[in-house]
Amino acid sequence: MKTEINKIIDAQQDEMIALGKELFMHPELGYKEFETKKMVQEEIAKYGIRAEAEYFETGFQVSIGEGKPHIGLIAELDAIPVEGHPCSNPKDHAAHACGHSTQVTIMVNAIIALKKSGLLEKKGKVTLFFTPAEEYTDLDYRYKLMQEGKIQYIGGKMNMLEAGVFDGCDCIIHLHAMGSTYAYGYGSSLAGFKYKKIIFKGKASHAGVLPHLGINALNEFTLFNTALGMLRETFEEKDMVRVHGILTKGGDTINSVPSEVIYECYIRTLNQDKLLEIDRQITSMAQHCAAALGGTVEFADMIGYLPFTPNPVLSEVAHQNILDYTTEDKIIANERSIAGGDVGDVSCFYPMIQFGYNGFSGAIHGVDFKIVDPYKVFIEPAKIVCGCIVDLLEKPELIEQIKASHHSMDKEVYKTYLKENK
Repeated sequence: MKTEINKIIDAQQDEMIALGKELFMHPELGYKEFETKKMVQEEIAKYGIRAEAEYFETGFQVSIGEGKPHIGLIAELDAIPVEGHPCSNPKDHAAHACGHSTQVTIMVNAIIALKKSGLLEKKGKVTLFFTPAEEYTDLDYRYKLMQEGKIQYIGGKMNMLEAGVFDGCDCIIHLHAMGSTYAYGYGSSLAGFKYKKIIFKGKASHAGVLPHLGINALNEFTLFNTALGMLRETFEEKDMVRVHGILTKGGDTINSVPSEVIYECYIRTLNQDKLLEIDRQITSMAQHCAAALGGTVEFADMIGYLPFTPNPVLSEVAHQNILDYTTEDKIIANERSIAGGDVGDVSCFYPMIQFGYNGFSGAIHGVDFKIVDPYKVFIEPAKIVCGCIVDLLEKPELIEQIKASHHSMDKEVYKTYLKENK
């Protein structure tokens, strides 16, 4: 069956490569992927595949087959702002420097090939979820959607989890572009993160004539930033903690003592408990550093994403299929990445993998990121996805092993976490 499906994928490669290039040229930010959605739906409609559900502005799903096992696929629709990228959107600098347009094309390629093969007419079901807004960006727009009641959380998959969109899936397959020199990767984990916005408050006064009457919010931040540097030496390597941020406001005018300074940062780590602990430490430091100089501090934090933990059994299924297209020395296994994504939240409840693929040059999220090998990008990964599905359908014991090796988070614990950190 794999050979038959691969022939189908090869036969439609020109069409899929053309679709992939077109999507790459039409980047849109999260919850704004309207043109992308239209292009994808028009493509799959040619083969009698139509959306069975739509949600959260631009998200939708399609299914083929029925019954068990029920295998989920995920494709992310959104781009990321990268000013200066040659294919960026002139309105908001959105660019597919994250490679999301390529995973959309790969999964479209796979679902069409599976439909043509007739594999799912005999057993099992595959649902392809086109998910909006993975990139944690364009926050003002997302706040607006939250105020309007259109979404509850920043990330698209978090909203989908809350709505029960993935219910019934036995396992989920995802993939993502790689920026390394390896051809493929599997078994990789991702960090979790939280977004913090710290607003240091002081008192304005003439900086040259009356500085003694002011309270310098920039000094409050400087004291805090020094303390943050001291905290970093306590981070353990095994947790892979990163705290990185920028000043988005340093005052109003040079001639006045700064009365408001805004610092925005991420806390990243592979250890969820450490994420919450460091969050509390940084909150306390900011409060005390501000108070030490007579100021105050406010917070406008937002929940981020949980760490991603791949399912070991499903990862090995992907590994064996990857080996049909490359050699072991060109595969990176079990990488512990400090990058994050809302797939982390999904992996807390469903056995899931995210394997990596290449065919690119330049840096992920960089102005020089581009597709250099369309066959490696659009065709081979689609064959790997389909190969995994064939294995899962033909070997029912794999599904049982995958489910047995998954440890799900309690949904009430998750809801409490969301509520406390919203």
